[in-house]
This record gives sequence, C-alpha cells and structure tokens, in this order.
Amino acid sequence: MVYEGISKEEQKKEYYQAFKLFDNKGNDTIPPEALGDLLRALGQNPSQAEVTELAKTAGANTATYEEFVEGFQVLDKDRSGYISAGELRYVLTSLGEKLSEGEVDELMKTVEVDKNGNIKYEEFIKQIMST
Repeated sequence: MVYEGISKEEQKKEYYQAFKLFDNKGNDTIPPEALGDLLRALGQNPSQAEVTELAKTAGANTATYEEFVEGFQVLDKDRSGYISAGELRYVLTSLGEKLSEGEVDELMKTVEVDKNGNIKYEEFIKQIMST
C-alpha cells in the first residue's frame, strides 16, 4: 500500500522506527503478545482476532520487523505520522514497559507538540532512540 506524499522507502523507515520502541532486546524482534500493543500505540484498532492471526504468522516466539511491517500495512488506514499527546501519554503509562506519570511528564517536556495537540511520532522515536 502506498500513501500519498510518502515514498515506500520512507514508510518502511517509519515502521522500523516505531517497531524499535517495542524491540526491548534490540534484536529486531518483538514478542507476539506485544504486537497488539504496538499497533494500538500507533493509532490502529486491530481486533483481537487480527492480532492473533498476525501473531500466528509471526510464529510462536517473536515477530520480526518485516512481519510487523506486513501486518501494520494491512491495518494502517490513515498513516498520518502523528499521534495525539494524550494518546502518547496513554501508551507510555499503559502499554509495554509502563512509565510513571512523573517520567511521562519529564519526557513530554522535551516533545514538540503542534497547535492541534499532536506529536510527529517519527521525531519522537528518533529522540528516544538517541538517548
């Protein structure tokens, strides 16, 4: 699927950066149980059946980046590249390795929020990965 204004290569780079947030071991894999959280963190709303099917495709132990991209391409409807500050706060305090409200407050001080209350998550991911 090609998105208007975004080359396929740029799209793959953005997927990879998002994937790396959930790749806690740095080995280009995520556990299947994290797949749903990852997709929801990126503003998608997959059903549990869709997540289960994607996890089956990925295998019993881990999902690779390429498998994540394939699954995400199926579910990605908008591909705006933005997440609301509220959604980001929810993700950081509720999914994966949960941060405390204080930790999120500190992190949010360094994040650029646009006039609509949105954060370009590609920039956010770059920021996190560089620290």
